[in-house]
Amino acid sequence: MAFHGDVALITGAGRGMGALAARRLAHSGARVAAVDRDTDGLTKLAAENEYVHAYECDVTDRAAVDALVKRIESDLGPVDRIVNAAGILRTGSVVAMPTDEFHMVMSVNYGGTVNVVKSTLPGMIERGRGDVVNFASLAGWIPAHGISAYSASKHAVVAFTEVLAHEQRDSGLRICCVCPPTVDTPMLGDIGPENRSLRHQRPVGPEVVIEAVETSLENDDLFCFPGRGTKALHRARRWTPGLIWKSAHRAQDA
Repeated sequence: MAFHGDVALITGAGRGMGALAARRLAHSGARVAAVDRDTDGLTKLAAENEYVHAYECDVTDRAAVDALVKRIESDLGPVDRIVNAAGILRTGSVVAMPTDEFHMVMSVNYGGTVNVVKSTLPGMIERGRGDVVNFASLAGWIPAHGISAYSASKHAVVAFTEVLAHEQRDSGLRICCVCPPTVDTPMLGDIGPENRSLRHQRPVGPEVVIEAVETSLENDDLFCFPGRGTKALHRARRWTPGLIWKSAHRAQDA
């Protein structure tokens, strides 16, 4: 990975995309602060590479995140890249899903991203460098049956990151909003059998996503759409949203 720095903070590093990003950056020689609530996953990850340092934290707790960033910078040095990969998926119709699950999904996927950005951004701006990588999803652009909470949270990440990038356009920071389709990670197991419009999709490999992120950062692309056909789906949503929903209905009703 072409990392122009020394220290990376990665949330959701206990599994999935976060764990892969941590491994790749550590193998490149970066000091990685791997953050998660999953202590088992963090312990395993840290045992693989001496450059990975495990930190348990709930990213929905703003005070805990502030304290964490201070600890990481004391232990490892100033944070040069953040990768906000912490995320959860809960499925179910708007009627069936409990209200508290809507709030929980938003708190982790969106609130956690905001907390980490707010805690690390001032230092990056002061130093005039840094990478901000926020994981959204194609679902943040194209909602689907049964994932209203997840789509809403990822749409919030999209809007937040876009505004952030334009506000910091002259700061020297590189900012990327990653919007993959379904990815072959453990989160796939969270998609219920009733979500047929999602389960019929062929997931992309996590390595494809990581490589696309690096390319987007190097090209100064705000939005990263990994995988073949992902950009086309994004365009189709913009220009023919009715057709997108017709296709989703057919898959769901099949």
